[in-house]
Amino acid sequence: MPTLKTKVKEYREKMNMKQSELAELIGVRRETIVHLENGRYNPSLKLAMDIAKVFNTSVEELFKFED
Repeated sequence: MPTLKTKVKEYREKMNMKQSELAELIGVRRETIVHLENGRYNPSLKLAMDIAKVFNTSVEELFKFED
């Protein structure tokens, strides 16, 4: 079964942004960002698009399914 890989942490750290700051910008709890970065949460399409917008990139750049 493919697993979702994310570059959210990588992008967030490049911008010197805390998990709590990203969470506030997109309207979720910090714990959601923690679970997302650790691969324990698959975001909704809206959440994925909101995160991509913050980082000025595409959803496809931030999230990929791998075998």
